Amino acid sequence: MDLTHAVLSFAVLGALLTITPGLDTALVLRAAVTMGRGPAFATALGVGTGALIWGAAAAVGVSALLTASEVGYTILRVAGAAYMIYLGAKMIWGAKTEETAHDAPARPTLWSTFGRGLLTNLLNPKVGAFYVAVLPQFIPAGESPLLVGVLLALVHDLEGILWFTAIILGARALRGRLKGRWIDVGTGSVLVGFGVKLGLSNR
Repeated sequence: MDLTHAVLSFAVLGALLTITPGLDTALVLRAAVTMGRGPAFATALGVGTGALIWGAAAAVGVSALLTASEVGYTILRVAGAAYMIYLGAKMIWGAKTEETAHDAPARPTLWSTFGRGLLTNLLNPKVGAFYVAVLPQFIPAGESPLLVGVLLALVHDLEGILWFTAIILGARALRGRLKGRWIDVGTGSVLVGFGVKLGLSNR
């Protein structure tokens, strides 16, 4: 398998995984519907940055070391689960109090929404485990594992950004039709569910 074939094959797999509904998609969709395009793109960029960091880490073996270390994986898994549950509970509680609040909610900054996407991705060890399991299969013999691994991570990242862009642009039609608090409750519930599942999983 040459480099071109490897990139194209990985791109097909990456595209299928990208369009599969998941936590990242829920976060970006929630930002697009409740906060607008700017925060949604910032969230998407944060998610993409996190994925790129995981991909680069896998390429240099950091994620492989983490996967092999039961203690390291457990620490990251528990931290990630706690963060997702906290973030989800905060969204649900904020939606509940919004019904009785009279003051306008504080407008989120682009940096805060970027950080939310970044942390959600970085604190999910299953993303790193995915790259560790998949990337080696697409690195041709004789090629630099680091360079090819980063290239494949960039391909996956680009697919994610394109997918999120489609979601953000399409979500404009939903604004005004869906109440923000129900979006927060739904996304918060997804986050709590993912957090509980991650916290209870062994690997």
